[in-house]
Amino acid sequence: MQERPPDIRVNIIVGDQMDNAIKTIYETVKVRDPNQLEFHQAVEEVLDSLGPVISEYPDYIDVVHGIVEPERVIQFRVPWYDDEGNLHVNRGFRVQFNSAIGPYKGGLRFHPSVNLSILKFLGFEQVFKNSLTGLPMGGGKGGSDFNPKGKSNAEVKRFCQSFMSELWRHIGADLDVPAGDIGVGGREIGYLFGMYRKMANEFTGVLTGKGLSFGGSLVRPEATGYGLVYFAREMLATKGKSFDGSKVAISGSGNVAQFACQKVIDLGGKPVTMSDSSGYIYDASGIDREKLAWVMDLKNNRRGRIKEYADHFDGIEYTASKPEPNHNELWGTNVDVALPCATQNEINEAEAQMLVSSGVIAVAEGANMPCTPEAVEVFLDNGILFAPGKASNAGGVATSGLEMSKNSLRMSWTREEVDQKLEAIMVNIHKNAFETAEKYGMPGNYVAGANIAGFLKIAESTMAQGIL
Repeated sequence: MQERPPDIRVNIIVGDQMDNAIKTIYETVKVRDPNQLEFHQAVEEVLDSLGPVISEYPDYIDVVHGIVEPERVIQFRVPWYDDEGNLHVNRGFRVQFNSAIGPYKGGLRFHPSVNLSILKFLGFEQVFKNSLTGLPMGGGKGGSDFNPKGKSNAEVKRFCQSFMSELWRHIGADLDVPAGDIGVGGREIGYLFGMYRKMANEFTGVLTGKGLSFGGSLVRPEATGYGLVYFAREMLATKGKSFDGSKVAISGSGNVAQFACQKVIDLGGKPVTMSDSSGYIYDASGIDREKLAWVMDLKNNRRGRIKEYADHFDGIEYTASKPEPNHNELWGTNVDVALPCATQNEINEAEAQMLVSSGVIAVAEGANMPCTPEAVEVFLDNGILFAPGKASNAGGVATSGLEMSKNSLRMSWTREEVDQKLEAIMVNIHKNAFETAEKYGMPGNYVAGANIAGFLKIAESTMAQGIL
């Protein structure tokens, strides 16, 4: 028989009672969902930061109690036929995590690894990320274990239409506004929006990341990568440093990595690495604009592998991926800044030590939770500037929020206007996280600063509304 979760409702918390109450909340999460390891990791990271807040505002323990449980979890089957007429049935999900400050907002991920644990971790992170943007957006996440790689456009379209034929009844412009994520780009968003419009019989801003011809926003494809670099720039400036002349390691070669690379070049930095699941390249001379354009064509149009970069350009080192538990040698390169933009838990403790030994100054997460807790501890213990993804990669959802506003107002902004708004949001997120960490006695700890700043807005809204 499964152990019954302990009763953890607490009204007045002081001293050790506060620490024990937070610990008990985390233990309850593990008992309720024993196999959801990614979700456990995300919850533990946030709860570890909240002790000082609960000491100051004891009543907020009730908010902590409620915030670790999604408001709603939707799971459904997604039947579709391939081009040969064979039936496939995938699983579809939407985790509507918290709506205290606005409608649920978060991406859809189509990838074979998708399960409830990953979506709950992503949705939980999204709650705090969206809070940090200052825009009225709650947190959610969704997706499917469908793999769009290797599928024809017709197969992807049939899957998306089947997926939306169920999801449409659970979303809306003032209820839940999904976006793209891994495996869900402009093609998929277009198919999904077309099916939503047909099912709901309305044209509304219910999805973000749409094409420019039907309500999308300029700079949305670039936003996460650009925002990441804007945040890292602000972080470096606190130590009198900049990207100008800095060597930068970037993992991944998808959307976030591509535009982070572009913005690093804009700021005078020299990106030297990119990767995909097959391996990574090291370009000692730097990835310039011409080479980046070649990578974008490779990945976005030809859907090739990063190894082809080494075959095409001279003097490039290529290292194939090694099976776990071997270390990713990409993080052993001698760089000033590291921007992990691939996937969760791609930097472990040993790889973090490799970065420290190579002289890294700053690490900013472009992917969601790419650093393990042990890796984060290494960075913080060694005085490395470290930006958690909920702060540093919030640019994507911030620009999605701008797209929501644009759709509601039935207006548009220029590329320069959107980029300026994005930059201002990222500068403000950095300022908020930096100052909050200082206020609660943890100067320079962006993990604690971001967690506390994001939580405070949600807690204040929750208590004011009188309902969890």
